Amino acid sequence: MKVYVSGIGGVAMGPLAFIARDMGYEVIGSDATDHGNAVAYMKENGFTVHVGQDGSQLREEHEKSPIDWFVYSAGLPNDHPEIRYAHEVGMKTSKRDLFLNEFMVEAGLQMIAVSGTHGKTNTTAMIAWAMQQAGIPISYSIGAQLPFGPFGKYEKGSRYFIYEADEFDRNFLQYKPAISVITNIDYDHPDTYPDQAEYDLAYAQFIQQSQRVYLYSDAFAAPVEHVTALEKNEDESSTTIPGKYIRQNARLVLEMLSKEFDVPMIDAVDWLNNFPGTSRRMEMIQEGLYSDYAHHPAEIAAVIETGMELADEVIAVYQPHQNVRQHEVMDLYTDCFEGANKVYWLPTYMSREDPSLDVLEPQQLIESLSNRGSVEISDMNEDLESKIRAHLAGGALVICMAAGNLDAWVRETFTETETQ
Repeated sequence: MKVYVSGIGGVAMGPLAFIARDMGYEVIGSDATDHGNAVAYMKENGFTVHVGQDGSQLREEHEKSPIDWFVYSAGLPNDHPEIRYAHEVGMKTSKRDLFLNEFMVEAGLQMIAVSGTHGKTNTTAMIAWAMQQAGIPISYSIGAQLPFGPFGKYEKGSRYFIYEADEFDRNFLQYKPAISVITNIDYDHPDTYPDQAEYDLAYAQFIQQSQRVYLYSDAFAAPVEHVTALEKNEDESSTTIPGKYIRQNARLVLEMLSKEFDVPMIDAVDWLNNFPGTSRRMEMIQEGLYSDYAHHPAEIAAVIETGMELADEVIAVYQPHQNVRQHEVMDLYTDCFEGANKVYWLPTYMSREDPSLDVLEPQQLIESLSNRGSVEISDMNEDLESKIRAHLAGGALVICMAAGNLDAWVRETFTETETQ
């Protein structure tokens, strides 16, 4: 089978490409740009990636040898040139959910889904890491590059598929997991869910579609027979992972592993204490400098709190994500940066925007901050680089938070070789 993956550099489509190749399929793909390290990562791992998506690359590949399945990212509009061409020639076309559901049936896999507004990626990776340490064969799809393997994998003979089930575009509602772990439920993705009520209803449906569920009782109040609901406490688990919220998620992982797989708690705790992390989740770029995907006020507060466990002085560099999202969350920017000694606030990274909305400027977004006196409006330039270097030289911990291109700029600007 020849599979063409549109948006192959994305954290959802990239893992799918690895899985398809592991299944023995021929896999090629495309992405809009080669910015950042995502497309480079796919090329380094042997994938043919066409940069540009005007439809001509897809046509050329199809004329060379017919493409059996065109799989595309949920971020593509219906009138996208590649989607139009695929429909014109009668190519089998779908988003990733249909592909993954058919893959699970063909491979005889049961899904372990990890969902929740925040913390999905690290929690999914913790489960994959711990199950590998336990010697349990697994397949998985995780939305970040991993230090212990590719971010997507099919292992022949495995029984379980560990999946980061994202609520964007209602993707998680396309599956019926055997086991689900839900980290939290906190309104997000206003482009998919117009209000909190609809968001909560989607999670209620996801819980009903899952055979067994592990979550905290404050995430979903309604009692459901097949749900294991834990109560939060000060000692969220016996793990020593930095960050209260990561330790909370680790406790869910420990509970699930113990009940579902009879994994000894003492072993699981040890494995999680040695969890190597994932890219862009408190990932150390160099000594004292971290990159994190946080772009929601609740995530920001959690990341700042983790930084405060690691250092006495915490500096935040923040790039808001999507203007449409800023209209929804701007009133939540109250005390989320309170633990930071200094905040450098960048312009919003624009993606999948509503052209009818006014573009909110940084000055408007920081108005409700409790510590706005510590905020400096900045940009990705030499001045910001100099200030970050000065903070690092003074012993501060600097966290760059963004879902946009700040991460790529940090990696290009600060390298390990410069500090050696």
